[in-house]
Amino acid sequence: MSVQERKERERAGRERLIVATARELAEQQGWDAVTTRRLAERIEYSQPVLYSHFRGKREIIGAVALEGAAEMAVAARAAAAGANSPRERVTALALAYLDFAAHNPAVYDAMFQLDGGLAFADEHTPAPLKDAFAALLETLTAVAGDGVHPELFTEVFWAALHGLATLTRAGRLPPADAAQRVELLVDRLAVV
Repeated sequence: MSVQERKERERAGRERLIVATARELAEQQGWDAVTTRRLAERIEYSQPVLYSHFRGKREIIGAVALEGAAEMAVAARAAAAGANSPRERVTALALAYLDFAAHNPAVYDAMFQLDGGLAFADEHTPAPLKDAFAALLETLTAVAGDGVHPELFTEVFWAALHGLATLTRAGRLPPADAAQRVELLVDRLAVV
């Protein structure tokens, strides 16, 4: 192994540490608690080292969002793969989405609420975001219905899930009725 390879491996490790620490701090105390000073203290590197990886908090939020998108794609595909019928796949996908949002609120905020400097729905959209959308599209295409564009249907279904996740987390919807909401959403939107 060359010195350059070792330095690249160490740099990648520091970057993973910064992202993991930011994520942990945000999940524990919220994104307001994530500052470059606090991150530098927690990872035991100077702020200039942190800035050599990320230009600031916005880019760190973006990195957490990309990591979360990759995790969400895996969860969505795993949930859908474990179901037997199109309806069961859509229900499992919806429940997995809501579960991810509930159990990873800071990551979910980084993905969909905060400015992480990431482009959505255009040619510059990063691959993990495209893949997370593709994970939804793969399951939802089968239930979009005749004459309905699958990507448009996926956007509407995703928007409904996002609304349920956001309103439930904000205390606007009682969590006890989550399964009934998903059932209603699948009944009304999915053509099975």
